[in-house]
Amino acid sequence: MMSRMRKHHLFWPLCMLGLLLLFNLIYSPDFFSLVIREGNLYGSLIDILNFGAPLILVSIGMTLVIATGGIDLSVGSIVAISGAMACMTISKGTDQSSLWLVLSALALSIGLSLVLGMWNGALVSVARIQPIIATLILMVAGRGVAQLITDGQIITVSNAQYQYIGAGSLAALPFSIFIVLTVLLIAVLLTRKTALGLFIESVGNNARASQLAGIRSKTVILAVYVFCGLCAGIAGLILSSNVSSADGNNAGLWYELDAILAVVIGGTSLNGGRFYLMGTVVGALIIQTLTTTIYMIGVPPEVTLVVKAFVVLAVCLIQSDAFRKSMAERLKKRKFPAEQGVNRHVS
Repeated sequence: MMSRMRKHHLFWPLCMLGLLLLFNLIYSPDFFSLVIREGNLYGSLIDILNFGAPLILVSIGMTLVIATGGIDLSVGSIVAISGAMACMTISKGTDQSSLWLVLSALALSIGLSLVLGMWNGALVSVARIQPIIATLILMVAGRGVAQLITDGQIITVSNAQYQYIGAGSLAALPFSIFIVLTVLLIAVLLTRKTALGLFIESVGNNARASQLAGIRSKTVILAVYVFCGLCAGIAGLILSSNVSSADGNNAGLWYELDAILAVVIGGTSLNGGRFYLMGTVVGALIIQTLTTTIYMIGVPPEVTLVVKAFVVLAVCLIQSDAFRKSMAERLKKRKFPAEQGVNRHVS
């Protein structure tokens, strides 16, 4: 029974998440405490889910891209562009409290994110540019586009409807959690209840063979990049609405790397093929919990990324089957000579 559990792709990620939570509980006994204020739940666990919502969204889209054997380095820039477009649209409106103004801002941001995702997908599937190069173009240029939209300034908005996206609550929980659950449910239904998931895995294993088998590989690749752009766009809306502002320079910074790490920690191979959406969610929660832990124990900001990198490296090594087998073999080799010496002495 235990051996079967160890072979499950969620076993080691869940163990690492549990260890992080246990450390936080030991360091701060009230870490798991939840309080209700004005009908809403507050606490460290709620903060992890709320602040981790944008990363989970980006990671879900990144999972499908990586499953096709690709990569998307532009998600952080799309996050910044989406938030910048929404805040700029609202700030230019005559009636700041208008619901139609918010809906227009959301439509423009989501539409632009879809176009950017389609741009990446077209470069990879039609122009046949390597994914890391194709998305690197938008990663670099996207920051400039976001700053052009904001004119190099931090745009602030004061619209209650827009703030509700990232800072509002529903059923005592942050509204962002329900957005993540909706996107995750759609992704699971599309990839596990239809043939799309098999198409994605087939293209990731061998795009040429999939095309010869009748699968439209280019269409599948284009679709996953569009979906990834959509997820990044929604994440940008959550981030900007949570702070009621848009920062084209810092919004979504390093999100692409955190998303890739979340996908890898969740068990999806960077070589493409089989993917695990729930594993990705756990991986994103591990990264967000780790970030919360680092801030809670008072690690200086200048070494935060270094500590985070070492912990993530340890997580990846622990869940690596090859690494665990190698360490087990080394332990056996060290133990065997000792046993031999004991046997010779006895004889």
